[in-house]
Amino acid sequence: MNTQLHLPWLELSIACPVVAAILCWRLKNENAARSIALISCLFTLVLTLGEWFDFKSLGAFSARDRSSIVFLVFGTEYFVIDELTAPLLSKVALLFGLTIAATMQSKAGRFSVVRTLLAEAIILAVLSCSSPMLLCLLLALSTILPWHEMRLRGHDTSVFSICMSLHLGLMVVGTMLLWLGHDRPLLSNIAASLLVLSAMFRAGIFPGHFWIVDLFEKCTFGTAILYVAPMTGAYFIMRLVFPVVPIWALHGIAVLSLLTALYAAAMALVQIEARRFFAYLFISQSSLVLAGLELANPIGMTGALCIWLEIGLSLGGLALTLRAAEARIGRISLEQYHGLFDQMPHLGSLFLFTGLASIGFPGGLSFVGMELLVEGTVEVYPLVGTIIVLATAINGVALLRAYFRIFTGSRHVATVSIAARPAERVVTITVSLLILAVGIWPSGAIRSRYHATESLLEHREGARTVTSTKEEAINVTQP
Repeated sequence: MNTQLHLPWLELSIACPVVAAILCWRLKNENAARSIALISCLFTLVLTLGEWFDFKSLGAFSARDRSSIVFLVFGTEYFVIDELTAPLLSKVALLFGLTIAATMQSKAGRFSVVRTLLAEAIILAVLSCSSPMLLCLLLALSTILPWHEMRLRGHDTSVFSICMSLHLGLMVVGTMLLWLGHDRPLLSNIAASLLVLSAMFRAGIFPGHFWIVDLFEKCTFGTAILYVAPMTGAYFIMRLVFPVVPIWALHGIAVLSLLTALYAAAMALVQIEARRFFAYLFISQSSLVLAGLELANPIGMTGALCIWLEIGLSLGGLALTLRAAEARIGRISLEQYHGLFDQMPHLGSLFLFTGLASIGFPGGLSFVGMELLVEGTVEVYPLVGTIIVLATAINGVALLRAYFRIFTGSRHVATVSIAARPAERVVTITVSLLILAVGIWPSGAIRSRYHATESLLEHREGARTVTSTKEEAINVTQP
């Protein structure tokens, strides 16, 4: 079976934002730089869609670039597209483009398109990477840009620095021990434990979730959205943690993720500031995804992958709505009613629609994914499965509370129009149509996620079989 793409789509999609970032860095005109960034995001989206369709035409689980420049230089290929990442790459490219398009000119000075384009290239490389050591390097590079922005804005970076340092340190040591201990069971178990702890910090599982709230408070809203929405922590778990840790460890992470989802949902319900509300809502929903991925059964994992595919777009649209409202009236407090719906009905409708879609309301892919996730969880832990229902219900109440506080309850008086701009209306329509299209006809997405689940489980079984065989051989040879 052919496992090579017809064109080097992967490397081109990564190189495109890098080249655009260099051009924007050389330009002094912010409007020209923003135009180049938008064109670059459009080309990157086209390239990711091209690699997705090319990959689907091959009929293989994974494929690599043809005529790879990286292969010619280094003698090996580091980037791969498979059933897991194919739709995620296009989703990331679309989210970056929508975020840049929805940025108001008054906020262009705070939201750097150069850093945004570099971040896009790094995240696309992370989601395409098949080399553990290169993945560690890319994840380390991805932490520099938000950290640098915090420093430029004069904020304390200690929380973010400590959490990311622990994540990176545990990841590097764990990866090295895993490589060194491929025939030593003790080293392999230690490496797996370190990778699990590293993944908990990166993915925001309690108690390693504080950096996400800190990020939303101290970075621009756009930077924070684009850093967390791709859920690179979940990708790190599926690439490095899932194949090597024993099943009891995976189930332990799943239970801890479910408890994190419930805790974050309760925190979202009592927040008095919109950014913190969104941060805890994201932590809760992403923890549900992680719980499903660690169940290691086909039904639960399929549901988790469906939710992963959906919440990046739905919570991204919700965040862009909050960002647009902030650009007009400043930081939003949930202690009072703002009554913005009359002034910005398009954004208010998008807030409610994307928020409900993210928590599994009918009409979105998360509705089917949540059902599969509950069924898969109950199959493994009958009592724990109720936590998903409870966390989702609390998130729904928190979402409606935030909607009523921001868009209803009073009349907002403005001296100038604060209605949605044409670019924001395009973003509103695009996000809504995509969510509806996938939600109304979910069979293709579910089939794709189920195939990805089967392949991931087969890969895990193969890796665990090899490890068990080596352990038996070592025990036989020992006197």
